[in-house]
Amino acid sequence: MKVVGLIIALLAGSLLVYATADFPPLGDPNSPASVHVSPRYIEKTMEETDVPNIVTSVLADYRGYDTMFETTVIFCAGVACFLLLRVYRREEPQERLYRHVLTGVTIHVKAGKLPPSPDFERIDSAWTPHDLIIKTICRLLIPFIQLFALYVIAHGHHSPGGGFQGGVMLGASVIVLAMSQDLRTAVRRLREKADALMCATGVFIYAGTGALCLLLGSNFLDYSALAPVLHVDPIMARSHGIFMVEVGVGVAVMGVMIWIYNNVSSMGKYDEGL
Repeated sequence: MKVVGLIIALLAGSLLVYATADFPPLGDPNSPASVHVSPRYIEKTMEETDVPNIVTSVLADYRGYDTMFETTVIFCAGVACFLLLRVYRREEPQERLYRHVLTGVTIHVKAGKLPPSPDFERIDSAWTPHDLIIKTICRLLIPFIQLFALYVIAHGHHSPGGGFQGGVMLGASVIVLAMSQDLRTAVRRLREKADALMCATGVFIYAGTGALCLLLGSNFLDYSALAPVLHVDPIMARSHGIFMVEVGVGVAVMGVMIWIYNNVSSMGKYDEGL
């Protein structure tokens, strides 16, 4: 079976390499993309979408189908990671480690028993030295990271940014919390079910925006159809439609990043992370 799979992979790879012979040379100024496609976007973006950031208008409007399926692929990656790694029935460890908050003394407590006093906090078995500076600085920085991430999503029309970049920063802020504190702290802030719901909600927002355009009698992801609903002209409706799908992308990317990290770092157990 492995031999058959290897043969199929080699044949498919050979066909792809052979097809590259028809590609224009790299950086050719006379290629179709440079002669016809790029000038069209550069000249018409402001006129048709009222979005100064050409990259955002191309990704979320002119080639909105492609970006929607990119978001779907990210969601599928999170689902695959969950299905492969998530463990529900696991053997409980024989003992857990607890550290005294004030003195740093570490004790071993048998599984199922509580620490001797509330002054003890649970730590992972792969214990690393307690660093108050790192924990404090990360807790102070995380709200600013999240605020900047929201700015990147909201301002992606007019400056570098958008849903993918903002979503990555939002996800990274929660991952920073998990790495500086512990995985259990991060999961308490964002539960597994809420995280999974965010992943699906992001894709739903994107696809739902396109479906709304269909219901309003236009083409899928033709945001100009939203003009009567948003009480703006068709050009501004396209700008608002781009923002709507960017929000969906940001929500999906954030959720999937956290979902994958939680499962990979804890081997699907959600008990102890990196």
